[in-house]
Amino acid sequence: MRAIEIARAVTARHKTAAEMVEQALARIAASDLNAIVTTDPERTRADAEAVDLRVASGETLPLAGVPIAVKDNIWVEGWRITQGSRLFADFVAPEDAIAIARLRRAGAVIVGIGATSEFACKGVTTSPLYGPTHHPRDSRLTPGGSSGGPAAAVAAGLVPLAIGTDAGGSSRRPPAHVGVVGFKPSYGAIPYGPGFAEPFWRISVIAPITTDVADARLAFDVMAGADARDPDSFDLSSAAAGAPLRLAFSPRLGLDVAVDDEVSGVLQQAVERLRASGLAIVDRDPVWPSGLAEDAVMPLQHAGLAALYGDTFRSDPAQFDPDIAKQIERGLTLSGANVGRALEASTQIARAFAAFFTEVDILLAPTVPCVAWPLTQLGPFEIGGKPAAPRAHAVFTPYANHAGVPAISIPCGNNAQGLPFGLQLIAARGHDRVLLDFTARAERVLQG
Repeated sequence: MRAIEIARAVTARHKTAAEMVEQALARIAASDLNAIVTTDPERTRADAEAVDLRVASGETLPLAGVPIAVKDNIWVEGWRITQGSRLFADFVAPEDAIAIARLRRAGAVIVGIGATSEFACKGVTTSPLYGPTHHPRDSRLTPGGSSGGPAAAVAAGLVPLAIGTDAGGSSRRPPAHVGVVGFKPSYGAIPYGPGFAEPFWRISVIAPITTDVADARLAFDVMAGADARDPDSFDLSSAAAGAPLRLAFSPRLGLDVAVDDEVSGVLQQAVERLRASGLAIVDRDPVWPSGLAEDAVMPLQHAGLAALYGDTFRSDPAQFDPDIAKQIERGLTLSGANVGRALEASTQIARAFAAFFTEVDILLAPTVPCVAWPLTQLGPFEIGGKPAAPRAHAVFTPYANHAGVPAISIPCGNNAQGLPFGLQLIAARGHDRVLLDFTARAERVLQG
């Protein structure tokens, strides 16, 4: 059942929260995906019973009895939250993140913690504590990262709703690879924290992962809105766009990058179906400053990791995932000028997207250039018939983070082997509900 359906059934008292979470716990226990790394059945059952009592007393709860999973880098009071790191193996969150508190007030019940790569800093989901998370359609493959656990849990039907984080595509690429919906809101639309210190400066957001756009919209509406504890948070307007939307399609997001032929072909077919439904979609690319690529902003992540964990790394490098250790090592070698140039590149991305969205309301583009790859690799060895660098699979998502704009990935097709990929839709900052409204319409067309 979808989140909306569960909430309606529990509200109408056709089902109970206790029944819903018991079924979810059974599904999790039977799964071998390693998508959910921590459960606390006793706590979960007590929370479900409390929701049933609230419903019986007449409370209206938008997420009544909905079982949810939360990524292992978001604080959930009383739960072990580790960031997939040996450094936090015994950490118990002292309080809820604001978004989690809002979900609980709305009646959601946490049934498990979803796997992440260490510090959510890797494009595959494997960690020193828990090992690899498997793709629901082929256990030899990765669901991507870093929100691979939450995405795989939704795709496998373990939960109807999971909460991830997205600092460069972490809650859009895994959903694209497993065939579900991942929504990255505008920066500040959902308050961030309280929680761990972030290695990313002012780009990471809380992101719902669901089976359809309506559930993503429901979760977003519950979590969104300013909170004084987060100075970057703000209240969104609920108004929809009045004039007809100006729509554009960019098959490579204006970048000189490789894309698998099957991905390009199916994306083009999806756009043609949208056009055939009556939508006027022009072909148009964003214009980026010369030479700008993800490499220009990656020093921010490396410097952030070094700032937080460099001292521990120097004393005991074996504590870390080897791939994260390499990032920390790079961060320790960076100069202030290196970081300054990366911050300037991030600003240039934001300005380029801001200029683009003065003339376009919704941009359609790929979420990923390829399908999932073997879980023993950081990325596919080849994309579009060309050798691929380790981050070549992630080329289309980080720009929305650095611009602070909302972006959503929805399923749009599979390759010949049945592996899915996604269509990404992007809008101007603060236009989250306009984006969600349009994406729901696009989803209906693409689902026939």
